[in-house]
Amino acid sequence: MVFSSLEFLFFFLPLTTLLYFAVPARYIRARNVVLLLFSLVFYGWGEPLYVFIMVASVIFSYFFGFMVEKCKHGGNKKGAKGFLILAVFVNLGLLGFFKYTDFLISLLNFLPGVSLKPLGIELPVGISFYTFQILSYVIDVYKGDTAAQKNVLSLGTYVTLFPQLIAGPIVRYRDVDDQLSGRSHSLMLFSSGVRTFVSGLGKKVLLANAAGSAFDALVALPEGRRTVLGAWLGILFFTFQIYFDFSGYSDMAIGLGKMFGFRFLENFNYPYISRSVTEFWRRWHISLSTWFKEYVYIPLGGSRVDKRWKLYRNLLIVWFLTGLWHGASWNFILWGLLFFVFLVMEKTFLLKALNKAPAFVGHVYTMTVVIFGWVLFNFTNLREGLSWAGNMLGVGVYAFADKYVFSLFLRNILLIAALTIGSTPLPKKLYRKCVERGKSFRIVWTFLSALLLALCVASIVGSDFNPFLYYRF
Repeated sequence: MVFSSLEFLFFFLPLTTLLYFAVPARYIRARNVVLLLFSLVFYGWGEPLYVFIMVASVIFSYFFGFMVEKCKHGGNKKGAKGFLILAVFVNLGLLGFFKYTDFLISLLNFLPGVSLKPLGIELPVGISFYTFQILSYVIDVYKGDTAAQKNVLSLGTYVTLFPQLIAGPIVRYRDVDDQLSGRSHSLMLFSSGVRTFVSGLGKKVLLANAAGSAFDALVALPEGRRTVLGAWLGILFFTFQIYFDFSGYSDMAIGLGKMFGFRFLENFNYPYISRSVTEFWRRWHISLSTWFKEYVYIPLGGSRVDKRWKLYRNLLIVWFLTGLWHGASWNFILWGLLFFVFLVMEKTFLLKALNKAPAFVGHVYTMTVVIFGWVLFNFTNLREGLSWAGNMLGVGVYAFADKYVFSLFLRNILLIAALTIGSTPLPKKLYRKCVERGKSFRIVWTFLSALLLALCVASIVGSDFNPFLYYRF
């Protein structure tokens, strides 16, 4: 089940909300149980068997967290570290089995005399996200940043919480620990959550889907009909699609969290206005960047190392793992390594030059790197990806542009304008200025939110094009 579906909007969400608030506010654990049960239904809607894998992960992690804390309190540091290593091994082992087995088999098949058949295992939805959340819990208990959760149902609620289960943001346990045992609810917070959810739904349904449809139309063209402008226009549509798709889902998750009393951290901060690759990664998928920084980069020594090569080693490990986290394919690994190269260049000399240059220079440079990165990211077949990148540079095309591309551009010129403006802070600034005018605007905004929801529902009903890009991760 996805947020942008009629089943979710008109069946699952209303029923969950009704039963959740039917439980008195003082029984917060009972409300957690309601969320836990409905989250399991939400997750198991498409593939019920994988619910048991997630439940097993929760139980294992509850045990590991308990034993880590017990060993630490007993002065048994080796025992605590042993259970931490076991927790990491079990959780990454499950993730590795489902996500990377066939990739490993493909690598082994390069060896002489080896001919193994891929297992064709279907990837459990959201396993990359909830695995990282589970690991953050056990690691934080080991580090003493949080206490082990005594109630397995509360821990299960944290791991399975449907708003952020399948696409993040990756919520660290310590950020919601207090909210699991006591959180406030108010009509103002609930209505704010509804507005945030509807805004994210609009991003996904009206903007991301439209951009994705245009991109697919250009990808469908045979290679003999490719043009330079068509290649650039296509990847531009994908650049907007992946941003509005993923940030839209993050907004919906944050909005749903507010409706049920949770405060999740922002996951996107207008990454396409960045003036460097370093800045881009402070603004894009913030929860993932933060996770790798706290649990991989800093433990390796981060940037506070005595030798330069160690800094580069740390960055290489982080960006190799970042690419691999997104998928078991060479294109994702190369995508991660591409950013590693530019981040090293920026740390070495480029960032100083960008800071002295006019703002547009840094912006053009950053978006060029990001856009070519999206070519690698999107095409799991490297040959197709390299071919598309070559088309953008004038290689393997029959013309710079043709009537079809110009026609597609003109038909979508308003969409491109909306996508461009929507990826900047301008709409939010206008909203805040209007809010300052008082209560009358809030009434108007409520009406506009209802209208936006109606448009989204009409779009969902009228089209079967409703992909979710981060489902595969």
